[in-house]
Amino acid sequence: MSKQVAILGSTGSIGVNTLDVIRAHPDRFKVVALTAAKQVDLLAQQCAEFKPAIAVVADADRADRLSKLLLEKKINTQVLYGPEALVSAVTQSYCDTVMAAIVGAAGLVPALAAAKAGKRVLLANKEALVMSGDLFMQAMKTGGGELLPIDSEHNAIFQCLPNSFSRDSGSSLGVEELWLTASGGPFRNTPLDQLASITPEQACAHPNWVMGRKISVDSATMMNKGLEVIEAFWLFGLPLEKIKVLIHPQSVVHSMVRYRDGSVLAQLGQPDMRTPIAYGLAWPERIDAGVAPLSLTQLAALSFAEPELERFPCLSLAFAAAKVGGTAPTVLNAANEIAVAAFLDEGLPYLQIPVVVEKVLNTIPPVNADSIELILDIDLRARQAAQLVVRNILCKP
Repeated sequence: MSKQVAILGSTGSIGVNTLDVIRAHPDRFKVVALTAAKQVDLLAQQCAEFKPAIAVVADADRADRLSKLLLEKKINTQVLYGPEALVSAVTQSYCDTVMAAIVGAAGLVPALAAAKAGKRVLLANKEALVMSGDLFMQAMKTGGGELLPIDSEHNAIFQCLPNSFSRDSGSSLGVEELWLTASGGPFRNTPLDQLASITPEQACAHPNWVMGRKISVDSATMMNKGLEVIEAFWLFGLPLEKIKVLIHPQSVVHSMVRYRDGSVLAQLGQPDMRTPIAYGLAWPERIDAGVAPLSLTQLAALSFAEPELERFPCLSLAFAAAKVGGTAPTVLNAANEIAVAAFLDEGLPYLQIPVVVEKVLNTIPPVNADSIELILDIDLRARQAAQLVVRNILCKP
């Protein structure tokens, strides 16, 4: 029997790659829900091909436009809109598998709904764990579903752990450390005195991966890796001091696990998100992901180095927020989203991104993240504070 798949964020890079894997295995997977915020034309094309029961867009105007496009194509898909409709895509589509790939805080509530409903959650949305790690893991436990990380690094670690691993069993199974690899982005070798003049186009030109603009900037600042450290803490249950980051420019080793007996297990592959997506969709089986084989003989070298924290202050901020815990990671994430958006769209200097984040972290004191309402309130307050900091920076002569 085929798996019934809902894709939250189907027009983004993860969503498009997920559909590419599903397209190659029509006997294994059936798409039952697709969601997109703004890309109505692409969503209409996806609906025409995969014929989901439900499609969701951001607002009424886009819903009306999508409905007309689907009517022209004679596609009988129910069109919904708004944040609550994202939850409906999970709860009313009869899906058993949810690809949670909506970028940002908008993906938090539907991902939590999938966890509570006992679905197999393929988690590509960082915020579910960064903002609400404890709540999300409790929801997964209560719902009784399966959680498979899709980020290439966490998926690699998942593949390198024993099948019997759980968050409570790490030390008893001899797991000593998790090593998250990072490409270092486009500026890993750029002289520090040149970083002040970095443009959005330069920051979005990732050397190895094809990604959206926001995540490309996060890769350049290594905030992306900092958020992944927080994710790994919640996913795998090891203390923060046992989660390490290594610069690995070739992006061939996607992450590693060090064991007590001296063994280090690594997962290698092409820098192609279809590999972790296929692994999550078909787990515990492995299916063809459409990815070219990795030729080790054609690789000149694999190199590793510790990150320079002077070059990547966002990574230090993420470790600090993770150590504080509570709502500090929520503040970190929200302030970073505003700062990155200002860099991309409003002319905020590249080196001011960590400045904005640090100022907001120092402005909003952390408290226990014990309800989704509190987390969303803190998220909003942090965004407002970050916008004020950005305005003050941009208004200075």
